[in-house]
Amino acid sequence: MLRVRRRLATPTNGTPPLLELLASPEAWASLLTLTALEIVLGIDNVIFLSIVASRLPAHQQRQARQIGLALALLMRIGLLLSIAWIASLEEPVFEVFDHDVSWRDIILIGGGLFLLTKGTREIHDMMEGEHGDGQSRPTIGFASAITQIVMLDIVFSLDSVITAVGMAEQIEIMVAAVVIAVIVMLVASEPVSAFVNQHPTVKMLALAFLLLVGVALIADGIHFHIPRGYIYFAIAFSAGVEALNLIAARRRTKGKPH
Repeated sequence: MLRVRRRLATPTNGTPPLLELLASPEAWASLLTLTALEIVLGIDNVIFLSIVASRLPAHQQRQARQIGLALALLMRIGLLLSIAWIASLEEPVFEVFDHDVSWRDIILIGGGLFLLTKGTREIHDMMEGEHGDGQSRPTIGFASAITQIVMLDIVFSLDSVITAVGMAEQIEIMVAAVVIAVIVMLVASEPVSAFVNQHPTVKMLALAFLLLVGVALIADGIHFHIPRGYIYFAIAFSAGVEALNLIAARRRTKGKPH
């Protein structure tokens, strides 16, 4: 059961609640820690946005990313303000082979399956193309892109909010951390998208990350938790190797005569 401890409207020392919170070193430490974690969790969201938006015409890609992140922010804040409803999602609704299944489990499993399907199809299109020639890449409609973004925003937002509730006690800190994290994601989304789309190997690596995250979501849904530290270490290690490959390739290109 998720719990949030709310502060009294009027503290015993007469200090307004907001000023008391701003003067608390523990509150600032909690905000910094939670913000950093929310940014790390938001990497998945940014990568997915970049990949979906890349299938749109160039003039619609930025708008799709902005709408996607705006929806992510609204969903996260809405879920934070509905703590009781979030807690109800963890209540069992039926059993499968003597294992309780909640709405949270269903959402996580559905989101994981969607990521596996989407990642596999994107890899196929990159390697084989629309007609198996490895050249053409089918585009999607704007409404279809937004629908896919909304579906994954729900899953990522749920994961983000549950993490926030588990790490902080004040709703103000949770909302502030989520807002800061989404602003960072908004600033980073365009350069990340450009970098991913300019380097096919990086895009393939990003798709592999989505497959890894999809497996982790399904595992959480069936109550087999994979520590996120293992997942993010694998992602960081792979990204580091790919960065070295890109640096080496750039040096080889500079060394060639024109």
